[in-house]
Amino acid sequence: MRRTIRTRRVPVPVAVASVALLSLAACSSSTSATQRSASTTQQSASTTQTLTFAISGLGLEGQYTETQVSKFEKLHPNIHVAVEALSSDSTVFLSQLDNAFSAGAPTPDLVESDITYTAEWAAAGYLEPASCRPGQYNPGMISTGEYQGTLYSCPWFLNVEGLWYRTDLVPAPPKTAQQVITDAEQALSGDHQLREGVAFEGDKYEGAITAYMMLDKAFGGSLNSLSDVDTQRNVAALNFLHGLIYQYHVAPSDVLAYQEGQTGDDFADGYAAFALNWPYLASVQLAPAVKGHIGFIPFPPAPGGSPGVALGGEVLSVNARSPHVAAVDKLIDFLTSPAQETARAIAVGDAPAVPAAYTPSLLRGAPIFKTVQAMAPIAATRPVTAEYLNVSSDLQDLISSVYMNPSQSAASGAFKGYAGIIATDSNAAS
Repeated sequence: MRRTIRTRRVPVPVAVASVALLSLAACSSSTSATQRSASTTQQSASTTQTLTFAISGLGLEGQYTETQVSKFEKLHPNIHVAVEALSSDSTVFLSQLDNAFSAGAPTPDLVESDITYTAEWAAAGYLEPASCRPGQYNPGMISTGEYQGTLYSCPWFLNVEGLWYRTDLVPAPPKTAQQVITDAEQALSGDHQLREGVAFEGDKYEGAITAYMMLDKAFGGSLNSLSDVDTQRNVAALNFLHGLIYQYHVAPSDVLAYQEGQTGDDFADGYAAFALNWPYLASVQLAPAVKGHIGFIPFPPAPGGSPGVALGGEVLSVNARSPHVAAVDKLIDFLTSPAQETARAIAVGDAPAVPAAYTPSLLRGAPIFKTVQAMAPIAATRPVTAEYLNVSSDLQDLISSVYMNPSQSAASGAFKGYAGIIATDSNAAS
């Protein structure tokens, strides 16, 4: 299953695609509304319309996207879709699209992107309002595509981060956050092959934010309300993670360099009793001692909190300059139909963003989707703001500074700077 941090895609040569996209941007900056209107009329009268669909990288997921596009083209012989595989590196991918959008390019017509990009592009006027019907999608995913009361992105598939645990070492799933620590201590004392009681993403990158968001929900905190951001609960969630390393010693200092690849590998290889990670672990090769002994649950709540889950996923957005909006809408309708969402889940493990796609056959074939289906409605979302890149940088600095200091945990006032960052965006909650 895809993780929200774009590290599981298989890198492919993207120079040709990148050059093609940026060349289109360079020669399209003078496109006027009149020209777009004339182009729309001309295209509607022509035999075939050609759409450009930009995705991040290729790999198995990208290859299946091409398969789905081929099926769409057979249903709509007058619409041709060119799939452009851009960079699998999220920073490069975002730069490629920003360059095209800011230059006024009419392509790509359709973009697949992470849920955190929509607000920035919508605020800049780069996106066409979405035509998808919100009621058919996961509500959390829909909320990530809204900006200032308008929906700009249609959910494609989702992801949830939760807590993996060894059922042979932890026979019953923990009910509270404190019990996770107790169970981890017992597991470490009982199995000397373990390196970590709890493995989590402590590196300074986006994954540390989703891991924190999961714990923050478990502690009853939130980073979405400007009037209530510097709270005891937000601080307590961060201090809990800090305490796993320095107070309870159930996580080694090595986790300060861990991304989800390391936490996943350690869990799969039998070196961690618990791990914060995504559902893809259900499909990786497990060590003999681990195989058949894994469970996946929300992070158990602290007093006053609720089960902790973090939301990730991908959305589909339409270029505001595209002369083929009606045709693009047909492609989105096809890709997000329950039948195609179910087929994609079976083929590549992308969890549907459409509840109707969780069919009995899907759940029988891949039981992990039962857990994903239950966790998705309660998952915490990252702030929807045009300033998210600044928010992310600020949060990474804050979280990392706490983790790197063995003698000092977070204190009251830790989140004041963060509140100032998101206050610059009028879409943020107040």
